[in-house]
Amino acid sequence: MKKISQVLNWLSSLKIAILLLLLIAVSCAAGTFIPQQESDQFYYDNFNKNPLLGIINGNILLLLEFNHVYTSFWFLFLLIWLGLALAVCSFRRQLPILKSALNWIDYKSPRQIAKLAIAKTIVTNNYSVSLEKVKINLKKQGWDIKETNGRIAARKGVIGRLGPILIHLGMILLMIGATYGSLNGKTIEKFLAPGRSIDLLNNNEEKGLTIELQSFQIERDPQGRAEQYRSIVNVIDPNGINQSKEISVNYPLRYKGITLYQADWSLAAITIKIENSPQLQIPIEPIPALGEQVWGTIIPTKKDGKEPILLTVESELGPVNIYDSDGTLLRQLNTNKAEKVKETLIKITSIIPSSGLLLKRDPGVPLVYTSFAIVLIGGSLSIISTKKIWILHEKEKSIIYIGGLSNRNLSGLSKELPEFISFLEN
Repeated sequence: MKKISQVLNWLSSLKIAILLLLLIAVSCAAGTFIPQQESDQFYYDNFNKNPLLGIINGNILLLLEFNHVYTSFWFLFLLIWLGLALAVCSFRRQLPILKSALNWIDYKSPRQIAKLAIAKTIVTNNYSVSLEKVKINLKKQGWDIKETNGRIAARKGVIGRLGPILIHLGMILLMIGATYGSLNGKTIEKFLAPGRSIDLLNNNEEKGLTIELQSFQIERDPQGRAEQYRSIVNVIDPNGINQSKEISVNYPLRYKGITLYQADWSLAAITIKIENSPQLQIPIEPIPALGEQVWGTIIPTKKDGKEPILLTVESELGPVNIYDSDGTLLRQLNTNKAEKVKETLIKITSIIPSSGLLLKRDPGVPLVYTSFAIVLIGGSLSIISTKKIWILHEKEKSIIYIGGLSNRNLSGLSKELPEFISFLEN
């Protein structure tokens, strides 16, 4: 039993809790700095040549699971350890403190009063009248009173002792919710062109919700830089219920446990007409070799597939740059304007953007939000100081003894005592 008690004391020590919080904070910072959930090759390419801190290359990074910090075994172990430490601390320390605060203590001798943090001695000619005045005054100011054989015990702010317990409970729920969400949550990132949709599967691998992009708009500043992206999406239930809503950056859609974010934008296709052909919708792909935001495709200008040209574009507003096979810029085409390229009439009808949608399903969110509320309530209660006052008298000496203590803001209680004493002296 002694060894178990020592282990529990070690688990619930403040130093261990602070150390765990520091380790978790450093781990979260690493998870923010290091890209998460990328392919193994990504980490080899980026960290083998330039190791993190000069020593952590791609192999070590993957071995230590820094590619998925928040679901790694060691990070979850830290969360479980901290949760256990908080639970042990609550049961072994905070609950007994609360229980002690709820119990009434009866001080029967002046010596006990004298040992308190604040103690005063008052001489009075009519102690019964003075004590009655004090009782009335304390009750008016919200103090709980208990009188035993002429001895008065008063307390105020006992609910403040509940604060630390609620903070511990909230933090434990936060870690449970975060862990549950990390292990059971799903994240899907898709680029959709207007009119396209994606089907989400339920837990039984059957068709669940359908997310359809109705329209997509990019708002740009006078210099042409993207400022905001807006999508109107239709969420269709398997039973046919359709809900339409606009989403934008920082304004997601929440529906039945799924959160849909407006995350990014891209270009999906170019609608083009060559000579007398019908309008052709040609998909375009990113070309990183030409720039960070450059999309393009290669098309032939002859029916036999000869004399290909490269079409590139940097925004949905155009223009479309047309290059020869040797990289020579042949022409820039604006939308809805037909011009000849290599003796072939080409018209760009439209440039179709695509919306980058991020779908997240995190079943731990209700627990996380609940934990925030509990921590806020606990923090607010912790501000309240618990104050206690004891008053007793000696008939033979016509002396009244008054003393008090407080878990915090002792100076505040010392300033209140003169007011009580003034009633005793009258």
